[in-house]
Amino acid sequence: MASKPNFFSVLVSVIAALFGVQSEQNRQRDFSKGNPKAYIAVGIVLIVLFVLSLVLIVQAVLPN
Repeated sequence: MASKPNFFSVLVSVIAALFGVQSEQNRQRDFSKGNPKAYIAVGIVLIVLFVLSLVLIVQAVLPN
């Protein structure tokens, strides 16, 4: 029987879900054993980091 997912498992699951390659087994584990608040928090942080990195890249590429 699988135990509650740790932080690394949550992080990997959110990244896989963002790319659309989450396995059915991991998705079932996440929904049955995981805390939704943890997945939402990690997802929000990753999206914010992604948007900030895009802003920084565009600012670095475009002339002032």
